[in-house]
Amino acid sequence: MTARGSIAALMTCMAAAGAASPAAADVPVGVPLEGVESTLGIDAPRVATGVPVPVVGAIDAPRFHTGELMPERTLPTVPLDLGLGRTLVASKVPNALGPEKKDAEGSLEAPATTMAARGPGAVLGLPLTAPDASNYGLPNVTLPKLGVVGPELVGEPSALLGLH
Repeated sequence: MTARGSIAALMTCMAAAGAASPAAADVPVGVPLEGVESTLGIDAPRVATGVPVPVVGAIDAPRFHTGELMPERTLPTVPLDLGLGRTLVASKVPNALGPEKKDAEGSLEAPATTMAARGPGAVLGLPLTAPDASNYGLPNVTLPKLGVVGPELVGEPSALLGLH
């Protein structure tokens, strides 16, 4: 096998893995809860959920302002998109009307959705200003700036509750 053939095979495998990963969030995968049934002696619910696929976005470039020696966000925030897959939870619900009635089945379904997150960041300012011409070219002393940019989470997760 030549070096070019090895590289082509590697690139083909990486492209196939990248193309298949977004679809993995849409296919519910069963969560094995048989151990709970045998250990506790109760009927465990059936749970199936999609595998989330996080995708890291581009980091914001530093922004400099006139008169500041440090950029606006010293520690930039990191954007992260996450596809939450479809989730299904089903369980038997005992009938409240008596033992002669059939038990119902309750279910909870959360459709697939996209969540966007942005990690925390920091703002840091030096205790000196830019060189000042009125002070013989020396910087002036100011109060240092320190701040934290809070994390963000944006999305519209929803769920449907049903009783059959």
